[in-house]
Amino acid sequence: MTIVEIYTDGACVPNPGPGGWGAVLHYGPHTRELSGGEATETTNNRMELMAPIQALESLTRPSTIHLYTDSTYVRNGITKWITTWQANNWKTAAKTPVKNIDLWQRLITAATPHTINWHWVKGHNGNPNNELADRLALAGLKAAVGKT
Repeated sequence: MTIVEIYTDGACVPNPGPGGWGAVLHYGPHTRELSGGEATETTNNRMELMAPIQALESLTRPSTIHLYTDSTYVRNGITKWITTWQANNWKTAAKTPVKNIDLWQRLITAATPHTINWHWVKGHNGNPNNELADRLALAGLKAAVGKT
C-alpha cells in the first residue's frame, strides 16, 4: 500500500476571524503543498480540521498515512473523543452539541479509505515540515483576505 506522510496546520488571525490552512504531503520523492482559507469569520480549530480534510480528500487511492498535526484538538478528537461523540449522537460528555460537527463528519469520510497513524508534533519548534505547513496556512489566510 502507498505510504504518504502529511503535515498539517491551521491559522486564524484574530481567533475568531479570517483563517487559513496548509498541508504538506510527501509520497516517495514527491512533495505536494496545499493551502486555502476563508475570508469570513472562522476559528483556529476549524482551520486545524480543514488542513487534514483537504489533504486526505486530495488523495486518489487508499493509502497508509502518517499524519502530523500540532493540534491536540484534532489528534485527540479523531483518536479519542470521536467514538463517544458518535455513540452519544454527537453530544459531548456534558451533553452539549459537539462543535464543528460538519468538519468532524467530513474528516471521518475523508479518513475512511485510509489507514492513518495520527501524530502530534510540537508547533513552532523547528520541524521543517510543520513550519512549512504553518507558512502555507498563513499564505492561505492572506490569499483569502486578498493580501499578498
